[in-house]
Amino acid sequence: MRRPLGGSDRGQVSVEFLGLLPLIGLVLVLLWQCVLIGYTFSLAANSADRGARAAAALEDGGPGACRTAAERDLPASWRSGATTACHPEAGLWKATVRLKVPVLFPGAAAFPWTVTGSAGAVKEARD
Repeated sequence: MRRPLGGSDRGQVSVEFLGLLPLIGLVLVLLWQCVLIGYTFSLAANSADRGARAAAALEDGGPGACRTAAERDLPASWRSGATTACHPEAGLWKATVRLKVPVLFPGAAAFPWTVTGSAGAVKEARD
């Protein structure tokens, strides 16, 4: 008896899956990197906001309090490459935080560009 010309398609799904596996992996890596970029933007904005509020505080305000507050809650992987600038301007304190974006794993390597977060807080007046 003769076999059909088309042959058997046993294992076809496995072969197709193995062919697509690198593409699926690449998509997952790119999605993870996008998550890290977004998280870095969130950290920079939150850090700048904390710094500006600390600088505007009545008792312990100023540039030193701004830098300390801005960098205090940052994860260690982001803190190592962080730069913070605080300055008074027209009745308010402005804080700018720049963070390096990690490549795939925080702490391993970073992209050469930075993410910037900035915030301002009105100086508190004494009564």
